[in-house]
Amino acid sequence: MALTSLFLLLLLLLSSLHVVTTVARAAPKFDSLAGEANAISPKAYLIHYWDKQITNNLPKPPVLFSKASPLTVASAAIFTQLVANGAISDHLLSFCEEAKLLCFLNSSFNGVEVTDSNLESADAGFQKWESADDANIRWVGGPHANNKNFHFDVDTTVKADDKNVNRGMEPSAFFRESMLKSGNVMSMPALRDNLPKRSFLARSISSKLPFSTSKLVELKQIFHSVENSTMEKIMAHTLGQCEGAADPGETKRCVASIEDMIDFATSMLGHDVTIRSTEGTGGSKQEVLIGLVNRIKGAEVSKPVACHQNLFPYMVYYCHAFENVRIYEVDILDRKSKAKINHGVAICHMDTSAWVPTHEAFLTLGSGPGRIEVCHWTHENSMVWTTAE
Repeated sequence: MALTSLFLLLLLLLSSLHVVTTVARAAPKFDSLAGEANAISPKAYLIHYWDKQITNNLPKPPVLFSKASPLTVASAAIFTQLVANGAISDHLLSFCEEAKLLCFLNSSFNGVEVTDSNLESADAGFQKWESADDANIRWVGGPHANNKNFHFDVDTTVKADDKNVNRGMEPSAFFRESMLKSGNVMSMPALRDNLPKRSFLARSISSKLPFSTSKLVELKQIFHSVENSTMEKIMAHTLGQCEGAADPGETKRCVASIEDMIDFATSMLGHDVTIRSTEGTGGSKQEVLIGLVNRIKGAEVSKPVACHQNLFPYMVYYCHAFENVRIYEVDILDRKSKAKINHGVAICHMDTSAWVPTHEAFLTLGSGPGRIEVCHWTHENSMVWTTAE
């Protein structure tokens, strides 16, 4: 394995000059931003792209930029060409390791040995997800934990604003808008994001990869996924969610690059925008004291864009804009010491008339469609785009 990795590294280094030169010669065919994407690292290009698209000088959001592709200029150029030539599958190990992707390979991934027995364990645990009627996935153990026997379990809280399902969510997942008052005590749901850490791909790479259920066979070949494997089910589920019909009043898009997310958010809100997110997991599954509450102005007249992680080999977010919502930023305090332990973002859906009567929110709060508003917290790594104040 060590000799193979060394050979691949030498191959990348020897190829980089030829690839970069080839890309540079082709640069005049593209616009200036595309040319710059080939000349600088994906993260440096992303910073430049943000500055071009976002008109305010607010700080760049760490929750987004921490997920940028870690590839260097040379490796990004090499992998872009390999994807374009249909040869990335032959270099999957180096691609996954350098781009920080989630790939189930018979090799070491982030320090954990991934073997056939591990995959069998993953497949067994995945059966819980299969029977959960389109639920999201929570990662238990896995390549990013100290547990080699990883498996999947059901995550019933990631998409708390899905208004069509009843998935046994915890009672504290939903609450009334009146609870968001300084001095109130309330129970918090689980805020932790347990999906495995991955990075976005640069758009120059993700745009060349297939992303549809009709291309699932091709995706399986790229990511070395056998028939009925865990990876096949992961990809099929996410693609199915992304291709599903939007709900009434919803505008949706799955984004496979940060540039795509910026484009979708600005298409809905204009270019003077910002990202709001719950800062951490403080207060998770505890009773907390509500501190300073700030209602974000303008959210009612625009359509704020909420983005949630979906599980895929590389980072994919499900982004959707809803009408008739209010957005709040809230200081979350320790109930006893009154010290600030988190800064949370809550979304209140003011029109629930299209929700099904059996939605968990109504069962929890004792009401029905159109009779009450329903609020929920956003979870770790979820993002809410709004116009900037």
